[in-house]
Amino acid sequence: MSLVKDPDNIRLAVLGCTPGNGHPYSWSAMFNGYDREAMTKECPFAGIPQYLNKQPAETLAIPGAKVTHIHCAGEGGFTAEHVAKCSLIPNVVERATDVIGQVDAVIIATDLGYEHVERARPFVEAGLPVFIDKPLADNEPDLKTFVDWVAAGKAIMSSSSMRYCKEFHPYHLSTYELGDLRYVSITTPKAWETYGIHALEAIYPILGPGFLTAQNTGTKDRNVVHFTHRRGVDVIVTAIADMFGGFGQLQLCGTAGSRALASGDTFYSFRAQLVAFIDYLRTGTHPFPFSETVELMKLVIAGRLSREQGGRVVKLSEVEPR
Repeated sequence: MSLVKDPDNIRLAVLGCTPGNGHPYSWSAMFNGYDREAMTKECPFAGIPQYLNKQPAETLAIPGAKVTHIHCAGEGGFTAEHVAKCSLIPNVVERATDVIGQVDAVIIATDLGYEHVERARPFVEAGLPVFIDKPLADNEPDLKTFVDWVAAGKAIMSSSSMRYCKEFHPYHLSTYELGDLRYVSITTPKAWETYGIHALEAIYPILGPGFLTAQNTGTKDRNVVHFTHRRGVDVIVTAIADMFGGFGQLQLCGTAGSRALASGDTFYSFRAQLVAFIDYLRTGTHPFPFSETVELMKLVIAGRLSREQGGRVVKLSEVEPR
């Protein structure tokens, strides 16, 4: 059953901004198109016009949905008015809650997990479907709140764009040519709390559920996290603050072969993620079980807890909600 009144004309609000995160610009452009000159010359995130400008104008925008409203309070160093100018958004609102009654769904485009419950609460309580940027939550009480909301029938989706990485997708379908997987590694820059989920969600569709333990032997700026999986796989996820040359470098090693892969097409991953949300709004069918998001958030939380507790091995079964 559709979650919106008119599946062919979906009105969206993009809400929130955080430092270093240009999603309000790029995600809005993937629905609305964009002012090429303004985006190229003025967008504070140089990478965004670089990949947008490569796309054919006629295939850029996601059909049947538009970002009609935006709210940014300036936390990211840019204004809602500027995003609206670049990404052709007709309405800038003074308060995020002003969009209630004006849109069919909201996108919370911020990547600080500890803020997401309070950012989402008014819209969840108003019955609006919500897409929340990764990570959904980075602590146990907030994760439990989201689990309770979903159990009560609230429409909530969250994911990393790396779930939709086209370079990795063939290995979501099959790794048989590699034999039984024994070792998987993946790397990312930036903080564990915000970017660890990119690495984790890239490998999760390959391995599936069943992570057992986490041990972070690194530091806040140099996280090296060893996970174990019930399939007999050891997984190493490395998140080093300034390792910008190492985003999305994946290694799969099995009993019969190995592969080294790298993510590359940022536009494809972002757009596929947003299309999945629109399909969810149209059908009411979640593109993947919410239980996967819960397990992924537990991995993020377990990695942080292990680091804070001197590298202790943390069982996933210790992390709430159980």
